[in-house]
Amino acid sequence: MTIDEKYIYRCLQLARKGEAFVRPNPMVGAIIVHNDRIIGEGYHRKFGEPHAEVNAINAVKDQLLLQEATLYVSLEPCTHYGKTPPCTELIISKKIPRVVIATMDPNPMISGKGIQRMQNAGIEIKEGILEKEAKELNRAFFVNQLCQRPYIILKWAQSNDGFIDIMRSSLAEKTPAKISNEITETIVHKIRTQVQGIMVGTHTVIKDNPRLTVRKWFGENPIRIVIDRKCIIPSDANIFNNEAKTLVFTEYPDYHVKKENVKPIVIDFSKNTTEQIMKHVYEENIGSVLIEGGSRMLTSFISDNLWDEAYIEISSKELKNGIKAPRIDGDKIQIKQYLDSFQIHLKNKISRNFL
Repeated sequence: MTIDEKYIYRCLQLARKGEAFVRPNPMVGAIIVHNDRIIGEGYHRKFGEPHAEVNAINAVKDQLLLQEATLYVSLEPCTHYGKTPPCTELIISKKIPRVVIATMDPNPMISGKGIQRMQNAGIEIKEGILEKEAKELNRAFFVNQLCQRPYIILKWAQSNDGFIDIMRSSLAEKTPAKISNEITETIVHKIRTQVQGIMVGTHTVIKDNPRLTVRKWFGENPIRIVIDRKCIIPSDANIFNNEAKTLVFTEYPDYHVKKENVKPIVIDFSKNTTEQIMKHVYEENIGSVLIEGGSRMLTSFISDNLWDEAYIEISSKELKNGIKAPRIDGDKIQIKQYLDSFQIHLKNKISRNFL
């Protein structure tokens, strides 16, 4: 590992501290190095607050040392006015002579412009250090910017013989098969804290009455997303409680649930629904979505190749018959065992081309 790689690696470590707090912004870490010694560190702590570069620069006690230092940052510094002033202007004003960047910002408003602005000011720029790792860290942000849609994660649990639930006689029968164990259930709640939205279908809401909130991990509740084309979900369903905001996709403008935290969105069900829904979800500034079911919804996203990651739990339990689990093809990233279950982590081959 080179000296530059060592310091960029530290930037990536710092960046992760902002996970779940900076979205839809990317996670960014920055350090200031003088004579091979770190004299300032910072990361983007919360959306709307100062960026990593600002926090790192402000952490330097002797500001005169900045004129002889190198700034390391995991993502190209911004050059536009948003929630905060441009970081490039601060870097230039502090007369920092050298900046090392892991990867360019995919945002068209910034991409390459921050680097050009600093180069025009006489700053030495080096980029592409641990670029793959930096893109992987902010993979959701890269997909948002390059595809103009949310980053989509699929999740389901299935029995060893390939079923996700028993075949229930009616929608009123509300006893789903118990497939997940206590550890995998906790992992799912952790994943919920890492996304901005969580989505299920009509029948899943009616049969299981889920809350779709975070209870077994620390973090904020994601925005709940549900399809209710014919307005058949009861108004007292948990999906409509006050624990989180809920988006409902329907064909009825005058939706029957009138609550401040429930927002109905009308779409054309005669056309591709998954693409319409994700377009609206992205317009709601939801940059990442966890699709938790049911089988029909999961299959529609897989068929449309509209997904980026998948977490599939395979239990040792057998159901003998029931609702078949979706079939999916992707690159296996990781397989872990948790008690009586294996969790397989997949990534979409096409989606990975963006990183």
